[in-house]
Amino acid sequence: MTSGRPVTSYDVARHAGVSQSAVSRCFKPGASVSKKMRARVMAAAEELGYEPNAIARSLITRRSNLIAVLISNLTNLYYPEVLAELTQRLSAAGVRVLLFTLSREAEADEVLQQVWPYRVDGVIASAQLSPAHVAEFEKRSVPLVFYNRYLNSVSVSSVCCDQEDGVRQLIDGLYKAGHRKYAIIAGPPDSVVGVERKTAALERLEELGLEDVPVLGEDYSYENGFNSVNELMAAGGGPPHAVICANDVVAIGALDSFRVNHGLVAPRDISVVGFDGVGPASWKSYDLTTIRQPVRRMTEAAVSMLLSMIEEPEMPREKRVFSGILRTGSSAKFVE
Repeated sequence: MTSGRPVTSYDVARHAGVSQSAVSRCFKPGASVSKKMRARVMAAAEELGYEPNAIARSLITRRSNLIAVLISNLTNLYYPEVLAELTQRLSAAGVRVLLFTLSREAEADEVLQQVWPYRVDGVIASAQLSPAHVAEFEKRSVPLVFYNRYLNSVSVSSVCCDQEDGVRQLIDGLYKAGHRKYAIIAGPPDSVVGVERKTAALERLEELGLEDVPVLGEDYSYENGFNSVNELMAAGGGPPHAVICANDVVAIGALDSFRVNHGLVAPRDISVVGFDGVGPASWKSYDLTTIRQPVRRMTEAAVSMLLSMIEEPEMPREKRVFSGILRTGSSAKFVE
């Protein structure tokens, strides 16, 4: 405090014998400031008990320094890793994250109404938005980057893993290993990623001359994998040679159900593959064959794109696609 009032950056500037703009630069992550200047300003700030006022700064810069992150289906073990990477990268840029979660992707309207009052500088959306939603972002001049989502009908920046290529890698390896009887345990019908993976699997199997493939399930949960296997086995006709799962969590549930309820052990009796490459996929009890999404590279690209759009609103939109990384484990008979 100074004379009973809060200490300001002007007080620090006078005390340190520098300009107020120099003080501001010292407290701005990534700003160009000499070590000598930073040490001088920080010493004055500590002596006076100064702390930057984020609200006052936002009034001056006309920026909130807030980025909204929209994530659907937080029960997916893939998303905590994505969120941690995004938060770390945005924090390093001096930006804070506001997290908004959707239990279903169809809840986007309601969630966006919660986002707008915060006057966020931009949004990273790992949830499917409609062309009408994208138009609202344009109307409000709020930069938007899709994470693992995209729209072909409108121009919007996005960062994606190549779902189709990943699924084809999995099926090709299973087919080379001699598997000819397949089943698919799918994700939510309103998840663009889940639908894309299911469609890619059916198309590749059809190309290989394999049709009438049973498709079960409708979410990304462990229970979906566990219960879908029970449903599949109850239908008769014996077990499939291989099961293609919407993600790793579903695959883990399927493996447990085959083993616990039906006495089938991978890879001796059954082959199961997942997608995402979450931590438990490498646990010895499961050791999944899966496609690992390059989370660090994807989050780095998403943050870089969004920050550039905030600085240059007129920059052209772009789509960056990253190949997944095949991880072969003992959950499947597989030939690369």
